[in-house]
Amino acid sequence: MSPNQASESCPLCQHQAQWFCSYFKNPQDFYRCANCFSIFKPSKYFVDADLEEERYRTHNNDIHDKRYQDFVSPITDAIKNKFTTNSKGLDYGCGTGPVAAHILQQQGFDITLFDPYFYPDSSYEKKQYDFIICCEVMEHFYEPNQEFKKLKNLLKPNSKFYCKTKMIPNDFSVEEFENWHYKNDPTHVFFYSPKTLQVICHKFGFKSVSFDEKLITFTA
Repeated sequence: MSPNQASESCPLCQHQAQWFCSYFKNPQDFYRCANCFSIFKPSKYFVDADLEEERYRTHNNDIHDKRYQDFVSPITDAIKNKFTTNSKGLDYGCGTGPVAAHILQQQGFDITLFDPYFYPDSSYEKKQYDFIICCEVMEHFYEPNQEFKKLKNLLKPNSKFYCKTKMIPNDFSVEEFENWHYKNDPTHVFFYSPKTLQVICHKFGFKSVSFDEKLITFTA
């Protein structure tokens, strides 16, 4: 399949990204940015809001599911080790079952919930937070530049921004990407490499970023 156009503006850093590959099973073009080493799909491939909400409802993130509690434990453990219950947090894009927030609330933490479909109260924007949780959300960002700018502004000085997503290597090959299951979710639109995280750190004024396969941590 030939790309519809050879380049697209990167929705994170605005550099021109070159066509990377097409996925034949569900025909879509992907682009890779040579500046931030992200891979993304253009907006014309985004699903509409009804289909997106329907997809999210299939996730079935039961707050009492021990497996999902274990999955979010790198976030909840980091927060319990770093903060006291006097701290205020935001679970951004918490979905139908805000498991991390539930665990922390059970231990006395003050957690605000926001999700555009399931907890759509926008009053969260009027506060600032000691920590923000973004668990399996950043790959859904249609406009990551705007999202990270907003979230950074919601953080107090020396606060933490905890994220989970599946990352790609800086040098991810076309063959590796084509065999990567994470891209197959139609609501996953933007994928992050270690270089992408460094660009986010610098562009939005975070003091530092650290990461491993289980947790990404930005320090504001």
